[in-house]
Amino acid sequence: MSYTAPLKDMLFNIEHLAGIDQVASIPGFEDAGLETAQAVLEECAKLNEGVIAPLNWEGDKNPSSWKDGVVTTTPGFKEAFKQYAEGGWQGLQHPVDFGGQGLPKTIGAACTEILNSANMSFALCPLLTDGAIEALLTAGSDELKAIYLEKLVSGQWTGTMNLTEPQAGSDLALVRTRAEPQADGSYKVFGTKIFITYGEHDMAENIVHLVLARVQGAPEGVKGISLFVVPKFLVNADGSLGARNDVHCVSIEHKMGIKASPTAVLQFGDHGGAVGYLVGQENRGLEYMFIMMNAARYAVGVQGIAVAERAYQKAVQYAKDRVQSRPVDGSINASAPIIHHPDVKRMLMTMRAYTEGCRAMASVAAAAYDAAHHHPDADTRKQNAAFYEFMVPLVKGYSTEMSLEVTSLGVQVHGGMGFIEETGAAQYYRDAKILTIYEGTTAIQANDLVGRKTARDGGQTAKAIAAQVEQTEAALRASGSDTAVAVAKRLQAARLAFIDVVDFVAGNTKASPNAVFAGSVPYLMLAGNLVAGWQLGRALLVAQDQLAQGQDEAFMRSKIATARFYADHLLSKAPGLRDSIVEGADSVNALAAEAF
Repeated sequence: MSYTAPLKDMLFNIEHLAGIDQVASIPGFEDAGLETAQAVLEECAKLNEGVIAPLNWEGDKNPSSWKDGVVTTTPGFKEAFKQYAEGGWQGLQHPVDFGGQGLPKTIGAACTEILNSANMSFALCPLLTDGAIEALLTAGSDELKAIYLEKLVSGQWTGTMNLTEPQAGSDLALVRTRAEPQADGSYKVFGTKIFITYGEHDMAENIVHLVLARVQGAPEGVKGISLFVVPKFLVNADGSLGARNDVHCVSIEHKMGIKASPTAVLQFGDHGGAVGYLVGQENRGLEYMFIMMNAARYAVGVQGIAVAERAYQKAVQYAKDRVQSRPVDGSINASAPIIHHPDVKRMLMTMRAYTEGCRAMASVAAAAYDAAHHHPDADTRKQNAAFYEFMVPLVKGYSTEMSLEVTSLGVQVHGGMGFIEETGAAQYYRDAKILTIYEGTTAIQANDLVGRKTARDGGQTAKAIAAQVEQTEAALRASGSDTAVAVAKRLQAARLAFIDVVDFVAGNTKASPNAVFAGSVPYLMLAGNLVAGWQLGRALLVAQDQLAQGQDEAFMRSKIATARFYADHLLSKAPGLRDSIVEGADSVNALAAEAF
């Protein structure tokens, strides 16, 4: 069950699609060019292939366990996490001021994929810590930053996000956890939080919980929610750990997948109140939490790409080894490895094309994030911010939905053996399912795409992206190759379908919300499909140029073939999605609730 990081594909994206040279021209990123990217990714691959990936299967068989409030992680996790932290991996993308390496997201996102392919359950701990760091960097006081950031960035301490409660899943207006102000400026926090990833574990000295709660007398609904730091252990003035805080893990969940990642139920304040410290201003907690969630949503999309890559590698290996039936064309006059069967190739190409398309999309989005946050020119920052914000629901929604299809195909390639746990194919399928649910379900990503990203600006950002797609179509046609022209044809059809849907969404969200939201997830899938296909169209152009220069022939020919497959088999679905969205809303809403 070994894993090999797809460094060649990652570096191709980073160099040619994300434009690492342009990222490295941004002040502060001067040393983060292609050479740095390659060196960092190679080191990252070494640790993950050798240490973290071998623990993935072990984590599924021997998950985290809870006893008397103590959570013990899978054997080997604690030691692996120590190596991960000591290698400086937690701080890769975080500021140098707090001990991080200050590398761009363009490089960091590829490392995130490698870690999640190696072991998604393990990777969830650093992912949540990243979110806590982001929130404190954005809204934390200098005092909170001084106490917590360096230890979080080093991986000495880990972080969590505490949003969900038994009665408040996606609807955070229903949060009941309360915070009572104290004379010394701190707060006492009381309440129950559920689904807290790595809410209790044995891999770090301290756990820094970021908790949504209501201060007494706060307005009702989402406007009255504040954000607090509630550490597992209180921190003394000299930075050493003090008394245990009044926050306890009362159980962990038994889950379908990501079994090694402890999903905790946390009880705050059973013994007099958990000590908490306000982050930023009262009643602005949701605003700060969205910063964490946006970072986490992108990362969850990358998790989808990661688990798809792992499932693809496993399926290819099996298809090369498994001998069954003669090829239908008679090219081998005996039973042969199943990779010779056209339908098995179709499945493997589907897995490969989806994974590479989404990886390219995520890589380009990461570069936009870097420009949006660090570019010296205000207009450039603004344009990239709009593009990145539009990309977040696509990276999260489309990449995770595709990971379900890819991991399911991985089981199918294995046939009956895929249904047997010992082969390991089923683990990726089970692990992938959570990705379409946590950090906002696919429908919530689609709501975001419809409301905030499309209707709000009348579809301007969406149409600006479509205009860029059109430029790629023209370049494909101008390149003269039959393959490029064929891809341009599919890209054009998908783009026109997308524009129709954008007009429908922008024109009807206020007047006919039920009609628009009936097609919100299909719109998300169409948009994700178009952008991934567009990036593979760009990749095809680069590969043709590289081929003409005699560069890495096998890789470039594979890239061209994958782009063509994506266009013929996946992008070709876009016009049908357009029809179901623009013309199919009435049938979604035809039955009254009581008719079900």
